[in-house]
Amino acid sequence: MTAALVAGLLAGYGIALPVGAVGTYLVSLTARTTLRTGACAALGVATADGLYALVATLGGSALAGALRPVLGPLRWASALVLAALAVLGAVTAVRQYRRHRLATRSAPPPPSPARAYLGLLGITLLNPTTVIYFAALVLGSRSADAVSPLEQAVFVLAAFAASASWQLLLAGGGALLGGALTGHRGRLVTALVSSGVMTVLAVRMVWS
Repeated sequence: MTAALVAGLLAGYGIALPVGAVGTYLVSLTARTTLRTGACAALGVATADGLYALVATLGGSALAGALRPVLGPLRWASALVLAALAVLGAVTAVRQYRRHRLATRSAPPPPSPARAYLGLLGITLLNPTTVIYFAALVLGSRSADAVSPLEQAVFVLAAFAASASWQLLLAGGGALLGGALTGHRGRLVTALVSSGVMTVLAVRMVWS
């Protein structure tokens, strides 16, 4: 139970920490609208992360039974996928920092809280990195005999809670956190922290 909780929290923070276009939009949206609107948008992002964690967990459990003979090599392959995502995120962040490239977007009219939630939910669901990340994590760290419905629920809820806490922090910070986390240095730091979390998960997966 504790292992599932810790794994879910690490997974949620690992995918949520990088402050990219969505994180920047969350901060700016809250700054120019209301905390309620920003919080709804943040929960939209967290909901998408939670749904992908659920899909990956259920799919991982089903696939683990069929792929049981090759679970060893599959675990190594999954660890390599996580490590590759970590390296790619870190390299991209360093390159953007050195070239001083910030994503600039025209500010759309402020949406209602409901539209903010649905909009951020849809945008995050379209991100293929999220589902690849969760699928690799679940397939690489679980086996058919090790996963119970309760552990699945704990993992998914923990991943959702981790993502929600970070997204709500971004929304709550608004303009104050905007300069610290969405600037050149802030993006570099959060991306490197996320890459570090992914690397820890990959090492833990292989070690176990």
